[in-house]
Amino acid sequence: MPVLELAVQDAAGARIARRAGAARVELCAALGATGGLTPSIGMIEAVAEQGIDVHPLVRCRPGGFVYDADEIAVMARDVRAAVGAGASGVVLGALTSFGSVDSETMARLLDNVDRSVVEVTFHRAMDVVNYRAAALDALVGLGVTRVLTSGGAPRCIDGVQALSGMVAHACGRIQVMAGGGIRVEDIAAVAGTGVDAVHLSARRNVADSGGPGGGSGGYDTIDEALARAAARALEV
Repeated sequence: MPVLELAVQDAAGARIARRAGAARVELCAALGATGGLTPSIGMIEAVAEQGIDVHPLVRCRPGGFVYDADEIAVMARDVRAAVGAGASGVVLGALTSFGSVDSETMARLLDNVDRSVVEVTFHRAMDVVNYRAAALDALVGLGVTRVLTSGGAPRCIDGVQALSGMVAHACGRIQVMAGGGIRVEDIAAVAGTGVDAVHLSARRNVADSGGPGGGSGGYDTIDEALARAAARALEV
């Protein structure tokens, strides 16, 4: 049975994830607005105290996944800082301008990270690579623990055929975690592809305007009822 991973943005979200029975959380900032950015060190420390494995996202900006030297240097620092703050894993990814896994950058980001202790998830940069099978092989060679993917589709339910193919190609060499627009009613079909984990944010928006200087879109928070429903769907 696949395990559940929940994307959260704060300590309260991590507590809800633990109560719901999630195996771990991906911790990020600005999830709804950007797809997720690196959370603060203070937030990583706070979430690491909640009794659930925390895997912070390491992504220095929105947009594509081809990075320059300054961005790579910053993210390498962020990886080290996240592990030092109590993270049990990290979530990251980098591509070349040709749409393949940037193995050199990945190795730089993970330099001096003890892979026997720290898990590595390659994020949804996987969904914009040119050749998924070749990308999986490259990630296996890098010792990456798992890959997060929708099968290249806007929503996982539309990528189930590709997910099944990725699971078959991975053949147990690397975990495949399904994530991207998953609704509770999609979970059974997505889990049926043979993926190792299902990832969703189970979030709702809280209307709370910050005025002219603080943004008017409110903020996202995890919905405990949705999180529990997702966990139940995986138990069927």
